This record gives sequence, structure tokens and C-alpha cells, in this order.
Amino acid sequence: MKTSDFYFDLPQELIAQDPLQDRSSSRLLVLGKEDGSICHRHFTDILEYLREGDCLVLNNTKVIPARLYGVREGTGAAIEILLLKRKEKNIWETLVKPGKKAKPGTRIIFGDGILVGEVVDVVEEGNRLIRFTYEGVFEEILDRLGEMPLPPYITHKLQDKNRYQTVYAKYEGSAAAPTAGLHFTPELLEQVKQMGVRIAEVTLHVGLGTFRPVKVDDVTQHHMHSEFYMIDDTAARIINETKEKGGRVICVGTTSCRTIESAADEQGRLRPCSGWTEIFIYPGYQFRILDGLITNFHLPESTLLMLVSALAGREHVLAAYEEAVREKYRFFSFGDAMAIM
Repeated sequence: MKTSDFYFDLPQELIAQDPLQDRSSSRLLVLGKEDGSICHRHFTDILEYLREGDCLVLNNTKVIPARLYGVREGTGAAIEILLLKRKEKNIWETLVKPGKKAKPGTRIIFGDGILVGEVVDVVEEGNRLIRFTYEGVFEEILDRLGEMPLPPYITHKLQDKNRYQTVYAKYEGSAAAPTAGLHFTPELLEQVKQMGVRIAEVTLHVGLGTFRPVKVDDVTQHHMHSEFYMIDDTAARIINETKEKGGRVICVGTTSCRTIESAADEQGRLRPCSGWTEIFIYPGYQFRILDGLITNFHLPESTLLMLVSALAGREHVLAAYEEAVREKYRFFSFGDAMAIM
């Protein structure tokens, strides 16, 4: 299976640069996972595709303002840092641009010295471990100095930080939003509950894998970076009960999917747990829990496109993407949605 098998041609103008004013007003392409059937709807129509007894799984991670702009001590040269993973209390794994000058011992000044970082090591794929020193509370300083880490294909400045958060975001730790959830409003989620659909919240802090393209020709040789996840007693019980009673488990986003599939045992049951996952789902994978998926439109040749292809078949997915391009759907993080049922 080659990476190029997952290529499709996407006109630049279809990449959504700004979120819609109303979260739930995006379009929705509904793809039949068995027969490849396609319906064009609006996101609020998702209610028609859910049933009493189903379970909707949400990733309640919260994006931190992880992009920092500073200067090298001594030279004043501009440096950009993306916080990826907290290793210890004040030590973070980061992406640094430009990286070549950021050798161990390099000190970086942020916000006129409110925050100072020192490169302490160079790790996998050139990432830097940086130790931060500051006075006060790190999260408060980050909120003052940091910017939301929008993907590189979004060039417009985000006017409201909350539009890159889901309405159910709780636990800080992500370097990117679980964007499928951006379409939900509190009102729409309340309607889902009123239908008798149960909600299970899990946590996966989205990390480096979101930003890394697949660089190998053979899909099976790609290595996913680890991301931290948590499933509590309540979520595990709701999901297990749903399966036992014949209901469907429908994940909102690939991150929710990867969380429950990482934690499932051979019999497709969950137990409360936390840990690190490097799960890579591509065609041929046998899902243990997942029955349906609500997701966005993903980049060509990406691991996320491979995951949805594992659920609905590569041919069906690529045909649906061609249709979405013809119908001028909005793509990627702030774009329209797809439901695979």
C-alpha cells in the first residue's frame, strides 16, 4: 500500500481560512461505509443519522496557545517555538524555527523577559527540549504571550481564540484542536441527548503527528508519534453498555476514534485507563469498537485520510472527496464535515 494511493487534487481556494459565524451551519457529506452512497446535507441534519441507544464519543482536550515568538539572547534573532509535549514541570518538547541555530545552551527571550527558555537537548527528528524559567503561573503567562497553533495551511489570523476550541473542551494539553468537534454547539448537543443518545467524553492530547506528513512510500513503514490519552470510569461504562445493548458507538473526530481503539481489548471492551498511544489505523485494520465517525475533510496522503479509508474503503472515500471538490465543500480544520455511517 503506497502513500500515493491516498492522493487527491485539491484546489487551494477550497481550504477554509476562517470559521463560519455559526458553528453548526457547515455542510455535511454523509458517506455510506458499506455501499459508498453519498448524501449532501447540513451539519444540523446529523440528528437524522443518530438513533436512541447510540453513543457519541467526544474528545474533551483543550488546545493551549502553544505558539510562542521570541528572540535569541545575544543576537536578537527571531525564533518561533511550538510547544508539543510537556516532559517535566518546566521542560517541554518543542518544534523550533529556525532549528539549526537552537543548539543546547541557547537562551530564548519571550515577552521582554517574562518568560525565558533554554535549549537543553536535541531529540527525535530535531525537536528541542526547552527548560522554561518564569515568575508566576506558566499557564497564565502562556495565555498572555502564546498564540493558537493554527495549521500552516491557515494563513488568516484567528480573531477569537475560542473558535479553535470545541464547546466541550476541558483539559489543557493539545497542540491542535480535534476539529470535527468544532461543528457542535451546546444547543445541538442538548438535542442529541434529548434523543436518547448517550455522550461519552474521552481525552487525547493532540500532538506532533498532526503536523507531520507521511514521508515514506510504503504506508506500513510510517511511524506515529505518541500522544497521551485518558478514559475514565464513566466513559468506559457508557461505551461498554452501548455495545452490549446493540447501540452504535460513533466517534466525533479521528482522535476520539484512536483513543477508544487504543484502549480496547481483543473482545472490544474498554476499561478505565490512561497512557500513550502510537496507534496507526489504515486500510486492513479491524475496528474493535467504532461503528461510525463524524470527521472533517483531511489532507491528501495524510494518516487521517488513511484512517477514514480503513472505515469506509479507500475507493469510497476518494470518490466522496472528488464529489466534495466538485461541490465546493470547505476543507480541513475550519471546513465542512463528513459523517461515515
